[in-house]
Amino acid sequence: MRVLVIFEPDIPAQLAYLQAIEAAAPTFRVELTLAGVRNAAEIERAIDAFAQEPKGALIVVPSAIGIAHRDLIVALAARQHLPAIYPYSVFARSGGFISYGVDLADLYWRAASYVDRILKGAKPGDLPVQLPTKFELIVNLKTAKALGLTISEPFLQHADEVIE
Repeated sequence: MRVLVIFEPDIPAQLAYLQAIEAAAPTFRVELTLAGVRNAAEIERAIDAFAQEPKGALIVVPSAIGIAHRDLIVALAARQHLPAIYPYSVFARSGGFISYGVDLADLYWRAASYVDRILKGAKPGDLPVQLPTKFELIVNLKTAKALGLTISEPFLQHADEVIE
């Protein structure tokens, strides 16, 4: 019924994520709480304050702050019994509930091919912008069990990885 959205307020690109989440919220009948965070203390305050009321969940928007403090965020979500969805697989592999986002290894691989082309004389401005094409869904069943959640078999079959 309630969702806390953790984002980095100083990054203009975060606005697109927030707009998409705000547009979808009424469809799912959830009340959003937006928390722009810049450091670990702000992350902890936001999650602890949000968790004072029941029936909450957490969305972590892709950001450098989120990655830098992923262990803290995952630990706080576990401590507060908040189901959470994260933007990168490293969160689920670190104990987070679910991650869905771009495959970072694929992005780095494709970036390396651009570096190769530039070193061979291509002008960076002549190279096309590439959008992500590979996404990963990872479900951590151990965390689901700790949260008292049951995940349907059809959903698990769509996951790229299931951590047991």
